[in-house]
Amino acid sequence: MDHKEGRSGKSWHGQAETKGVPVGVFIRCDGCQATLFRKHVAQNLWVCPDCQHHLRVSAVDRIEQLLDKDTFEEWFIDLQPGDPLGFNDRRPYPERVQAEQARTGLKEAAIVGQGFIRGIRLVFGVTDSNFIMGSMGSVVGEKLTRAIEEATRQKLPLVIVSGSGGGARMHEGIFSLMQMAKVSTALGRYHDAGGLYISVLTHPTMGGVAASFASLGDFILAEPKALIGFAGPRVIEQTVRVQLPAGFQTSEFLLDHGFVDRIVHRRDLQSTIAQLIDYATP
Repeated sequence: MDHKEGRSGKSWHGQAETKGVPVGVFIRCDGCQATLFRKHVAQNLWVCPDCQHHLRVSAVDRIEQLLDKDTFEEWFIDLQPGDPLGFNDRRPYPERVQAEQARTGLKEAAIVGQGFIRGIRLVFGVTDSNFIMGSMGSVVGEKLTRAIEEATRQKLPLVIVSGSGGGARMHEGIFSLMQMAKVSTALGRYHDAGGLYISVLTHPTMGGVAASFASLGDFILAEPKALIGFAGPRVIEQTVRVQLPAGFQTSEFLLDHGFVDRIVHRRDLQSTIAQLIDYATP
């Protein structure tokens, strides 16, 4: 008999020991509300096996899903955001950044570098909505700009996966907003040099990200039922006081209206990107 427990299964303090399901084993699908075994969903690329709803994916998982195994080389790792405005809401901005870094394991909301997709070398960038909603601050803009410039210099295809629900980062004010123009200008130079840019829109892609680099791809792909737009539907309805069409700002709505070139299931995304690069490059 264990010295801490009697034959009745109770501790010597008289409280029955309960053995429940460990936290995090199951997750709930945002689409159909089904309770799912986390391990199975992860093996299914974080897509619900019941309703095919695409759950949000971290930047690290996205790299593992899309790029050939162990081929990604991250660039500009040491860039850190400043605090140009001395911004303070519930906590000072530097403290918020440090808390997000500790919580997510990321340095910032964007990761860029080079890797291979089905043997094709390319420059790759991804934003992560887990880090201050994937908002575009000065470091995000600088990383993307440098990555685009490197793709231009090396004459490599460029793929950026956007998952930014926060748009421009208010904590940095105009320094954040100017990243829209900076990244877009770099893409203009890349386009003039004959580069191929594939933009992948995921849920959510909003605000200054949607209004700049996410919308400038030579090919614009989107995952099913992703929310894509500038202001959110509720903000628009409250502002213009009209009932918006069903499915407004979803991938499917935007495909019907010519904003998106193709909706691609997550399991087909890697092969679709590889096919487009093969098709569009000599």
